[in-house]
Amino acid sequence: MRMGSGEMGPLVSIEGQGVCYLADQGKEISIIRLQGDALNVNGKDLLAFEDTVTHEITMQRSVAGMVAGGMFSVQVRGQGLVAILSHGKPLTLRVTPNEPIFTDPNATIAWSEHLRPDLRVNQDLRSMFGRGGGETLQMAFQGDGFVVVQPYEEASAMENLPSH
Repeated sequence: MRMGSGEMGPLVSIEGQGVCYLADQGKEISIIRLQGDALNVNGKDLLAFEDTVTHEITMQRSVAGMVAGGMFSVQVRGQGLVAILSHGKPLTLRVTPNEPIFTDPNATIAWSEHLRPDLRVNQDLRSMFGRGGGETLQMAFQGDGFVVVQPYEEASAMENLPSH
């Protein structure tokens, strides 16, 4: 599935004793400790994970997932550390059943397993003429969990929409 989706590059296994330094073009690295749960991450934002963590490329069920980074994301699951990348210091937003979170699709890099992204399109007349203050497309997260965003847009949301 990795070859067909283009979601992840090749994986490298590092074994033995010593220190290993990882980086990607000066991006911020955040470490998340999984404790038997799962995290959905855009493949380009996943740097490393321990061998106690499993990974699976998953297809997004909504257009919002496609806009955020393609039709696929990587779900990491288990017990252990996961390193994710961001342009700038990431912000973790709490989602509760009574307080959904709306994010810019191109700034969203990860979300907890029980949240499913949904696409919201701003049909405001001002947005159509480029005079609105917000994004035309937003991801809506409802439920109980968290979303990680970065202060940077990877690409224009419209570039990732399927063409017809």
